[in-house]
Amino acid sequence: MRKIVVNIARLLLAMTFILSGFVKAVDPLGTQYKINDYLKAMGLGQWMPDFLTLGASVMLLAVEFMIGICLLFAIHRRLVSKLTLAIMVVMTALTLWLAITNPISDCGCFGDAIVLTNWQTFWKNVVLLAATLIIWRWPTDMIRIISVSNQWIVFNFSTLFILFIAGRCLYDLPLFDFRPYHVGANIKEGMEIPEGAPLPQFETTFILEKDGQRQEFTTDNYPDSTWTFIDSKTVQTAEGYVPPIHDFSILTNEGEDITEEVLSKEGYTFLLISPHLENADDSQLDLINQVYEYSKEQGYPFYCLTASTGKAISRWQEMTGADYPFCSTDEITLKTIIRSNPGLVLLKQGTILHKWSHNHLPVIEEEQYAKPLEQLTYGQMPTASVPGKIAKILMWFVLPLALLTLADRLWAWTKWIHRKTRQMKNPKEQSVILKEQSKNIMRKKIVAGNWKMNMNLQDGIALAKELNETLKADKPNCGVVICTPFIHLASIAQFLDQDIIGLGAENCADKEKGAYTGEVSAEMVKSTGAQYVILGHSERREYYKETPEILKEKVLLAQKNDLKVIFCIGESLEEREAGKQNEVVKAELEGSVFNLSEEDFRKIVIAYEPIWAIGTGKTATAEQAEEIHAYIRSIIAEKYGEAVADDTTILYGGSCKASNAPELFAKPDIDGGLIGGASLKAADFKGIIDAWKK
Repeated sequence: MRKIVVNIARLLLAMTFILSGFVKAVDPLGTQYKINDYLKAMGLGQWMPDFLTLGASVMLLAVEFMIGICLLFAIHRRLVSKLTLAIMVVMTALTLWLAITNPISDCGCFGDAIVLTNWQTFWKNVVLLAATLIIWRWPTDMIRIISVSNQWIVFNFSTLFILFIAGRCLYDLPLFDFRPYHVGANIKEGMEIPEGAPLPQFETTFILEKDGQRQEFTTDNYPDSTWTFIDSKTVQTAEGYVPPIHDFSILTNEGEDITEEVLSKEGYTFLLISPHLENADDSQLDLINQVYEYSKEQGYPFYCLTASTGKAISRWQEMTGADYPFCSTDEITLKTIIRSNPGLVLLKQGTILHKWSHNHLPVIEEEQYAKPLEQLTYGQMPTASVPGKIAKILMWFVLPLALLTLADRLWAWTKWIHRKTRQMKNPKEQSVILKEQSKNIMRKKIVAGNWKMNMNLQDGIALAKELNETLKADKPNCGVVICTPFIHLASIAQFLDQDIIGLGAENCADKEKGAYTGEVSAEMVKSTGAQYVILGHSERREYYKETPEILKEKVLLAQKNDLKVIFCIGESLEEREAGKQNEVVKAELEGSVFNLSEEDFRKIVIAYEPIWAIGTGKTATAEQAEEIHAYIRSIIAEKYGEAVADDTTILYGGSCKASNAPELFAKPDIDGGLIGGASLKAADFKGIIDAWKK
């Protein structure tokens, strides 16, 4: 049930983030305008140049879309769940502020595709925050629908796709136009209020004064003329029908309203749209003038609609030689009509027939000047349809990902069938196969001692000397390693025969060098003469909060300094009882060492340590240990191939002692042990080492 809930939450978040990112990508300028609205509401509008807000727009849409993709495909589950939580906490707080203060009409979460009120947006974010808390608490319960080895394809392909869509829509016009001024819309009809539709209700309050006393009145109880008017305020008391287009008007320089004339005009009308002529792109002036000359030739009206002042208009006329009429229209309306400055709109009897950005203006050839628009493709309604655009996206983005996922799952299913077939063989035959396989596998057998924080320097040296002499006299049948506290390393390295006993550290820092008081770097460990280092031990993870990201850095630095890493993984008692041991060990490998190349991964020794069996006296049965070791080897094979998996040494590290070592070491996938308490006495440690002779 928990997994079902987690994956429902994951899909809800994935679809929301993908939708939000995509609708922003098809209209990056709209997102930029909304960011500017936020900044103005916060009093920061004058401090942010346009290139920064546009960059923020592209970054926001890309991050939202890629978070959705990562959630959908369960890519980097822990990291993405934390990032999603951080974003949702910020967004929920922000939308609460919007709902309370109402500085802008809507948050713009889904652009113009889905417009929500500020309170609707807040409650939507509350639901999404609850879903985010669920996946943050149990990130590994998100089921992968594609293997880790192929996730990079999904991530990179999706990143390129969303950036391409955003770039294309920035260069030209939005791929999908969700605004009321879309191609095919009749502006006049969009301004009409249906008969019988409720109208918004307003109430005006008047503040009047008499004999030094002020009082509020309404139209119902307005007093006589002996009162002096001070102020008035009007508030909306009831919602009413608001037409899709309610702010469109065209005023000439003389103040004449020609809106009705333009929208009722029979035939074609060209509108050059520029919210601000001061910032308009002037790279295509020849094409603009060419269209204007054509419109004069054919007798089509041509107006430039702008919110700029007379000074800016005069400058544009001087720079371009424009002699077409300029009219005033609201800035926001112009930005809503077309996402281009300047942009060109062609009307036919008030209906938007075409829209062109300044980067994609119509080119009218010389021989076309004599032809009316009815005879040109520009005078016809575009053939591109919304279903056709959706089909292209499905073909170029969704279909490749679906085919990749299908191929990946078929391959995983084939391997699963293969493993099950092998397991169903006759037990005796299977035993023979395993023995034959074990003869051919050349991976190293190791018994490693982890002294932890035990013994002072003198006692440590004495134990190391005793082990050194004992194993010189009675050669072991396996590799032997002792991992000691930092203060022992340099002293023990001076007399230890490392052809017989390898020397290792119990930890190293995740930083190369610098002001990190008390830390010991991988380079320092190597300089003592040590060959190995233990990383990822459960005690380090639990007590010192070492995360997969920290361990990834430690592994890289250890290998950079030619240290052989004994990398520990394992589950807690709670996780074992919940049957999650496989998920836990897989996630720990993916988080810290599966980023390595095949060559570097071959240098890693894996130590499986059931946390519930360390220092407790409890020991996993040989069958339990073999089962999880075999699983670990299978996921290594899935990542790096069978050859690498067969060469990887995997140690058992849970209360292993001389009495149970022979049974454990007899299992085909257990290659030795990482020994804790039993490594502190030479006789006990030697008894475990000798298990390889039995």
